Order: sequence, then structure tokens, then C-alpha cells
Amino acid sequence: MQSAILLLASAGAAVAQLATTSEPSLSQIQQAAATVVPSSPTSNVEGVAFKQFYQIWLENIDYSAASGDENQKYLASKGITLTNYWAVAHPSEPNYISSAAGDQFALDNDDFWQIPENVSTVADLLDTKKISWGEYQEHSPYPGFQGFNYSNQENFANDYVRKHNPLVIFDSVASNASRLTQIKNFTNLWDDIKNDKLPQWAFITPNMTDDAHDTNITFASTWERGFIEELETHSNFWNESLILLTFDETEHYPISNKVFSILLGGAIPKDLVGTVDDTFYTHYSSLATVQANWRLPSLGRWDCGANIFQLVSNKTGYTNYEVDTSNLYLNSSFIGPLSQNVYSKYSSTWAAPLTGNQTCSAGHGILQAVKDTWGKLAPTYNYTSPVPYDTDAGKDVSTPFSRNGTTWFTGVNDTKLAGTGTSDGASPTSSTAPAATSSGAASSTGTTGKLALAVSAFLPFLAVF
Repeated sequence: MQSAILLLASAGAAVAQLATTSEPSLSQIQQAAATVVPSSPTSNVEGVAFKQFYQIWLENIDYSAASGDENQKYLASKGITLTNYWAVAHPSEPNYISSAAGDQFALDNDDFWQIPENVSTVADLLDTKKISWGEYQEHSPYPGFQGFNYSNQENFANDYVRKHNPLVIFDSVASNASRLTQIKNFTNLWDDIKNDKLPQWAFITPNMTDDAHDTNITFASTWERGFIEELETHSNFWNESLILLTFDETEHYPISNKVFSILLGGAIPKDLVGTVDDTFYTHYSSLATVQANWRLPSLGRWDCGANIFQLVSNKTGYTNYEVDTSNLYLNSSFIGPLSQNVYSKYSSTWAAPLTGNQTCSAGHGILQAVKDTWGKLAPTYNYTSPVPYDTDAGKDVSTPFSRNGTTWFTGVNDTKLAGTGTSDGASPTSSTAPAATSSGAASSTGTTGKLALAVSAFLPFLAVF
């Protein structure tokens, strides 16, 4: 696979960053690492219910397996158990990018992708109020590393992987050297705690051993409990924080994609410690909750209309909606240019976010940059016939999945843009980076799936019939 070195200007100096579709050589990594210095911006912006928001994700565990683990039960006893929290897709990568940008963008694989600069993320929302943010990726070799992976250098086992690093996948972050240096590793996490340089928002990803991907729930939960117990001893991390512990997706694809999740931290009222919250949430809810807490605008995608965590909605006056989940699975992809499984449908167009006067969950409208970029593009709705769903991403299955006599398919919403750029000729199996067009849309090899409608109105289409 190709490798590329990007030179990005930062504070008057050239910073070498490797953007590679495979693991760079050790010499390349060492050369780039020698020029990069991590940055740790801080802020002190008051929120409605918390001052800091951190999330820690584990991997690929069914709800029943996680909820039955003794260490997960212990962690749940120290906070609020979210009994109705859902992942939004399979495999891993679409879930991670959903947490950053409010959309899975029809992604149904774990390949190397660069989502173009005109797609906004949580970083853009936080920047509107100068709220500091960062990421901590265990064993990433240096700040802002853009390689596909970085193996354990002793046994060459899986270690850091790009697909679990949501913000680096977006060019709005990756093309900005200053932003890149805010994506660091766990050594930098402990340094930032020690030096009181923690951001107010952070995404924390363990490596492929500690997150259960290459191990199991027992190993990962033992690791996570020890990690949390150490973090709890640091008041600057814990005392005013809301901490989400969750999983990216279920291990088994055909079942309902509900994942065991816990809220922890000093921001939780004492009377709620050890309780459960049965409200319907998804990975989009963490975005909507952050927006509500700091009175930020929405990205106009699935974060607009998502339920917000109840302890925040109680303080904002927002009423969460109830959802009948008896036929809800959230285990299939939408239609778009990142749909690469053999039974997924390809489309070369991008879906536009909402750009009107919607209030969204937090009641603070749509990010102005989203309106400026996408507002000129008129979305149309084209509900197409469903196509078979590959029930195990990456495997060539010969027949659609059948459950209780019902054949299961992918999502049926194919929202297209008027006025997008023309196709750049990439095939559905290409992993080339999409190029932004002058109209503000992206051409061909990017993302699509659906316009972010109010979830309550769109829920019938999320269940697979």
C-alpha cells in the first residue's frame, strides 16, 4: 500500500506526519516522532451538569456478556447503568466516527479512510466556545500519528489501530498540525493529569489487547477497573467529570446492537450512584449531551434529535423520547460510497445535514459552518428497495440473514444531494480519500447514508423489516 508524508506548518516549524494506508516502517515513525511535540490546551468553561466529559470504549462484546462480568458490575455500582444504550452499526469504525461527527456515513468496513475537510466534527463544536479537547490513544507512537496501525514492537501483535481513533479520520483535524498534536497516547494522559493540563473533552481508547478486541470481557474489564480506580485518585480528572464507559458494538452481528454502558465521575449526583437509566440512547447521544451541557449547536446529523443523558436533560428542560425497541437492531449500514460489503448498495453521493432553523436536542440550532458549507445543497429523499445485509462484515455470505422467518436487509434510506460534485471514478471497493468540491460537497469516495432527521420521526426506517 502507498505511504505519504504530509508536511504541516505549526508555530513556524515543519511538522512531519505520516498518513499511511499500512503500518509505516519503524524508521519512518522514529523520524516523524522526532519532530512532533504534543500540545495540551486547557479551558475552564462551565457546563450545565458537568465541566469535563470523557469516554472510554471497549470492543465487540454482547450486552449479556458485559452485564454479567463481575468487574463491570462493580463499575456500575459506582455510577449509573445505561440499560438501553445502542451502537449504531457494524463493524467498529462506523461507530467510532459516529461519536465524533454524528453520522456513520454508510461506512460498513474498517478500511483506511480520510473524510474530507468540509465534514464538521465535535472539535468544531467545542472550538466555538474555546472548550479544550483531545484524544488519548494507548500506544500510538507519537502525537497525531496517521498510520493505519502500530504493532507491538516486541511481538508484533495488534496494538494501536487507526479505526479506533475517531478524530484522526477527519481531514478537518488531520490537515491541521495544531489539532493533530492534541491526539496523543496514554503517557501523555498521565503527564497531562500530573501537570493539570487535561482537556475538558476527551476520547480515550485502549489498545487492542486491553479493549477486549484480541482478548475477552474478563481481561478487558479487569484492565478497565484498574484504569478507572487509578483515574479516580486524581481529582482533576474525576471530580467535575462525566465519564462514559461503553462498547463500540456487539460481538455477534445479527442480534440487537445494544451495548452495556455506564456513567461515572464526580459530576453524578450522589443520589444517582448505583442506579439505572432505561432511557433509549445511542452513540449519538454523547454528542447531543455535550451540546446540551455547554449550550453548543448541533452538527445537523444524527446528533440532532438524539436523546441526551437524563441527568443533563433534567437540567435543561429537554424531554427525551420513548422508543419501542422490540424490533430495533441498528446492525446494518445505510447506502453510500463507503458501503463495500458484497451485499451493500453503493452510491457516489454524500448526504447533507440539516441546515435550517431546527433547534435539535440541545435547543441551540445548527453549527454555522455546517449551514455555510451545506445550506446551498437541497437534499432529496429517495427510499429505495432494500438490499441484502452482509451479516458478518468482511465475509462473503451467499444468502441474506434469516431470523424467525424474516429476511434481514440493509437500511432503506438513500438520501442524495442535488448539486454535488461528479464522481471521481472510484469504485465501491476503493479506499482513496475523497476530494472536496467547490460546492462544499464531496465527490464520490466519501460518505452518505441519510439526512439527519429527527430520530423520533425516522425510527421506523432504522428497524430492518
